[in-house]
Amino acid sequence: MPYTLEIEVNQPRAKVVELFDNPDNLAFWQPGYASYKHESGESGKPGATARIRYLKNGRDFDMIETITVRNLPDEFSSTFHTPGMFNMEVKNFFHEAGPDKTRWVTENSIEAQGIMMKVMMFFMPGCGKKESWKFMEYFKVFAETGADVRKMAR
Repeated sequence: MPYTLEIEVNQPRAKVVELFDNPDNLAFWQPGYASYKHESGESGKPGATARIRYLKNGRDFDMIETITVRNLPDEFSSTFHTPGMFNMEVKNFFHEAGPDKTRWVTENSIEAQGIMMKVMMFFMPGCGKKESWKFMEYFKVFAETGADVRKMAR
């Protein structure tokens, strides 16, 4: 299921990319984030993998991120795999929208795995898109104000 989202962040592109590119910042704009552990390849480079752990709704799960494109400040793209649940490709593009504005565009594609996830995606087709949009809104708040959105997302 492919979809594209975009949001304008009231910060210069260099600042947005700096904040986005730092895994230490994930905790501030991704509610449920628990940890990030580099696993293989040269950290931050195409082909590198990392295990990202989330705690959501009383359960924890891991996503394996594989960086596919790192052409900053223009593009940063990755695939995410959660065994038995889904595969996801996320392409992030950062465009100058003015001297202190950045237009962040994501092109996303989700492929459900396993019968349970396929049924869930069938009955709730916008679920992934809504979650992606929330993360983008949280990042915007974090980038513009420095706020820790975990407190807002409760």
